[in-house]
Amino acid sequence: MDNQQGNAAGFGAGRLLEARLAVSFLFFMNGAIFASWVSRIPLIQQELGLSHAVLGAALLCVAAGAVVTMPLVGILNGRFGSERLCLFWVVPFSAALPLLALCPDVVTLGAALFFFGCGHGALDVAMNAQGVVVERGHGKPVMSSMHAMFSFGGLLGAGFGIVMAWLGWPPLWHFTLVSVLLGGSALFGCRYLLQGQDRHDAAEGGGFVLPPKALVPLGIVAVAVLLGEGAMADWTGVFLHKTLGATEAFAAAGFAAFSVAMTVGRFSGDWLVAKLGAVPLVRISGLLAAAGMVLAVGTSWPWASLVGFGLVGAGCSTVVPCVFSAAGRMPGVRTGVALASVTTMGYLGFLIGPPLIGFVAQGIGLRGALGLLIGTSVLVALLAGTLRERRG
Repeated sequence: MDNQQGNAAGFGAGRLLEARLAVSFLFFMNGAIFASWVSRIPLIQQELGLSHAVLGAALLCVAAGAVVTMPLVGILNGRFGSERLCLFWVVPFSAALPLLALCPDVVTLGAALFFFGCGHGALDVAMNAQGVVVERGHGKPVMSSMHAMFSFGGLLGAGFGIVMAWLGWPPLWHFTLVSVLLGGSALFGCRYLLQGQDRHDAAEGGGFVLPPKALVPLGIVAVAVLLGEGAMADWTGVFLHKTLGATEAFAAAGFAAFSVAMTVGRFSGDWLVAKLGAVPLVRISGLLAAAGMVLAVGTSWPWASLVGFGLVGAGCSTVVPCVFSAAGRMPGVRTGVALASVTTMGYLGFLIGPPLIGFVAQGIGLRGALGLLIGTSVLVALLAGTLRERRG
């Protein structure tokens, strides 16, 4: 079977629905587990006595782990199939969460975060590869709804973390509960993933193959949009509080507005792709995000800025699912390798976004630094044509 042109033909509608629900739960689990960790970072920082700089260095280990495993999983996908890789990586990723609460110092925390990042990145590539298979079988856009489940999982994971902190549960109890419930459920759900649809004969070779140059513009789009997402996570509250003088409580609503708009946008994304097409939708999304940033940083009114951050979230919401779908359809390159390449580039953008904004803000102020995201959003709109489907 030629897996480049293969699809999920032969599976009934019920089987496809089972697979879609199963992979959607993997997206939800990935987002919820990651958000569970993020929700308890302040307490763990306090318990270990870490400065902001030391904590920041430790958090880089998450990205380092992800960058190591993302290309590896892309290579292995053609040999073992995304369904097997999803099943394998559910265990270390969910098991790594309680380990983060057992670290006595920053060295062990860094090692645990590296392991956590390995699982997070590997599962990210594997579940997106399975998502491409499921979307191909449906014959219509469904990737955006899967990414919506990641965002939804992040919102619920963060909210549950707030409740656990309010109840006084220690991170170990909290993380163990989340790990067992979500990890166990995901293991059960993996049995419903589509099997063999993105696996290649071992005789084809499983070594590293450079992706085509056509993937580079897709990677740039991923970098541009995820750079903005990373910056929104770290700097919306600071901008509202320090620059516009909003209260700390109001400032916390900045990222919430961005996140809620992104979740809603992703749940409607499949319908929008079907109605408009990926290229027009990404072009509109880039311009919407740019307009949102203009409003957010160009006003002195916190409420207007809050609306602007919401528009940025809506604009960013459908871009990454569309990029991943386009990468998965790229002729002449295996699905796993294509997704690993684009995902790794995008993740690096997510990583460099926050420190880049901070560095630039030292020279031109936070308002000007966040204004750079207007340019990256326009770049997304300009490169929207690279998502046009190609024929092998």
